[in-house]
Amino acid sequence: MSGIAVESTLMFREAGEASEAVRRQRAANAATLARLGDRLRREPPRAVVTLARGSSDNVATFGRYLIERRAHVLTSSASPSVASVYDAGPDMTDALVLVISQSGRSPDLLAAAEQAKAHGALLVALVNDEASPLAGLADTCLPLAAGPERSVAATKSFIASLAAMLDLLGAWTEDKMLAAALDDLPDLLDRAWQLDWSPALPLLAGAEHLYSVARGHGFGIAQEAALKIKETCGFHAEAFSAAEIRHGPMAIVDKGFPVLLFGQSDESRESVAALAADFAARGAAVIHAGLSDVPGLALPVIKADPLIEPVLQAECFYRLANALAVVRGRNPDRPPHLAKVTETV
Repeated sequence: MSGIAVESTLMFREAGEASEAVRRQRAANAATLARLGDRLRREPPRAVVTLARGSSDNVATFGRYLIERRAHVLTSSASPSVASVYDAGPDMTDALVLVISQSGRSPDLLAAAEQAKAHGALLVALVNDEASPLAGLADTCLPLAAGPERSVAATKSFIASLAAMLDLLGAWTEDKMLAAALDDLPDLLDRAWQLDWSPALPLLAGAEHLYSVARGHGFGIAQEAALKIKETCGFHAEAFSAAEIRHGPMAIVDKGFPVLLFGQSDESRESVAALAADFAARGAAVIHAGLSDVPGLALPVIKADPLIEPVLQAECFYRLANALAVVRGRNPDRPPHLAKVTETV
């Protein structure tokens, strides 16, 4: 044990503020989103390009699945290094470029955003710091409204970014069911924060490796879980799509190897659930959220619209990761060798 109380960390406090961040954000951005949605319907982009690093890039994964499924527009992640290292950029005429950043100050993202805008992109920024250079550069800025985030581990800004991505999609596609689900999201986040995932702690307290697995838009949450485990808990974790893990990574799973499975109530769940039995047959320590009637430790979840279920699971996971870090003797607010704003060039 680190001597730190689980509920005294900044990570705990800030993750618990995610619901209020989403409430503020949705109220503040409603008019801007209505105008942006109207523009995207009148002038449909030929492609959507995302620019992000770290947790924000996991939001981009989440968004890519949703945009391609619901808006039917090809979506891909761009490499900021093309601009920041090689001083180049592709033709972005008629492309929508979504830049996702907590700080809005990372030099490589700014360089890539400037190149994209210079090459014809419509630049939309999902950014927490409204006074940042990125917010000023964007054609449209969607503030995350998460407020100050002092823990190195991004939590409420990640949840707020997921909500902003969903709100953007809803405004674009005029999806009334999604709009209703988003109206419920802040209250559901409050409920999710109270769910007890601590039964997973004994399976993870001494772990050296972890696989986190999901499919569809939930894969972005699996990526975030792996990142946070490395960042706050200090052991190796990798995220895999349920469609990819049998292509090699399955080979090292044996007795006691922990696997965390995320499922949402859509067409992807069956393929994730099928893996639980395969992992259990190998003796893995199977932990799962959003699945039912499969082997392993079932974590409690809130059933909701499938588009927002992964957001709620991310909120639950943050509480678990914070507690796990403390159990393993680490301070989740101050991971070694990391800073809050990573200024990649």
